[in-house]
Amino acid sequence: MARIVFIGAGHVDLMRRVVSDLFLAPSLRGALEIVLHDEDPGRLATAEALVRSLDAEAGAAAVIGTRQDRRQALDGADFVVGYFDVGGFEATLRDFEIPHRYGLRQTIGDTIGIGGIFRGLRTIPVFVELGREMAELCPDAWLLSCSDPMAMTGWAVQEATGFERFAGVCHAVCDTHAYLADLVGRGLDEVSFLSAGLNHQSFVLRFEAAGRSLYPELDAALEADPELGAHVRVEMYRRFGYFPTQSSEHAAEYVPWFMRHEGETSRLGVPVEEYLRRVGKSMHLYEETRRALSAGRPLLIRWQHQEPAAAAILAMLTGQEKEVYVNVRNRGLIGNLPEGCCVEVPALVDAAGIHPRAVGELPIQLVALNRTFLNVVELTVRAVLDGDRRHVYHAAMLDPNTAATLPLPTIEALCDELIEAHGDLLPESVRPAGSRS
Repeated sequence: MARIVFIGAGHVDLMRRVVSDLFLAPSLRGALEIVLHDEDPGRLATAEALVRSLDAEAGAAAVIGTRQDRRQALDGADFVVGYFDVGGFEATLRDFEIPHRYGLRQTIGDTIGIGGIFRGLRTIPVFVELGREMAELCPDAWLLSCSDPMAMTGWAVQEATGFERFAGVCHAVCDTHAYLADLVGRGLDEVSFLSAGLNHQSFVLRFEAAGRSLYPELDAALEADPELGAHVRVEMYRRFGYFPTQSSEHAAEYVPWFMRHEGETSRLGVPVEEYLRRVGKSMHLYEETRRALSAGRPLLIRWQHQEPAAAAILAMLTGQEKEVYVNVRNRGLIGNLPEGCCVEVPALVDAAGIHPRAVGELPIQLVALNRTFLNVVELTVRAVLDGDRRHVYHAAMLDPNTAATLPLPTIEALCDELIEAHGDLLPESVRPAGSRS
């Protein structure tokens, strides 16, 4: 029986998608043990009720349990699906409200940018701790991370713990592939894709059918519908030659050219502070799930693109090979990005595990964008792993959107205010002097 542990199980929307995929696999009926852990007892109870409901609806005959102690949950795990939101809504709100007062505009703020830096400072330590616990308690298990900022946490876990069986999984690449196939009027199974880069900043390197590039057909589709062109990711495609896999909301704040210019955000339809709306929607979905459970309404998701975490687990348990895009340590996978950073590449997943595919070197203009992204990622990782608060300022000063908007003294003042506001949610070496133990 495969033991699948969900850490951060209270994120019930993700739980519902992943568990639905697992429970609908006929060959796994009666073969799964689902173990749930969350720091919030109320959310843990909701997660348990949800999984029991999905089990009854699918007839999966799973063994289901909860653990308040995380080490007990991890002991003997085969797979660990991890999601952390350290500080919750209040921390996210601070990541937006304080920069807003300085005139710094963000959209998502969870990967790089000021919001991404401080989310990374809060999240890296808990993932590193989880990696160390897994190295001790379940060294052969796979840690599948569904948390942002993925490029930061993946780099930190593998460097700090030596735990190698880490893979970040994100739906951005497969969603983009489906979107592009639809734009050119093709079925997804007709099209061959290759994408690579960093999480939330990968690019579609190959977009083909029958050995012929479909980029000319995409150009024709964009030319025929001017509204399709009014998006950041299309603007980036036109300038850099390859379609980005990240959403326009993400893409806008990874570069210096959009967020500080109101005319550009208006022209390209960039929703400022979009992530706060998404968090509100997530909170609403949680309450909707609770109401649906109370009313006995069905919650199993039967028709969806397979969730990447579930796709990877299913391939390993069933032995049915599957290509899954993963975020893993760069060991020659992308030749012109630094060794040891966390890159996004396709992987063949089978009964023997996850086998990332080397994609060679990226076009130089794309790797230049990735290197700019990695400046912020690496400095945030170093701030945590080296215990050096100075690197928080360095990361912010080199962040493209922040640097394009604010002068250096103001960036430092903004970081100081955010450090003070987040307090003990941050690593001890970064906290204000008065709050250190």
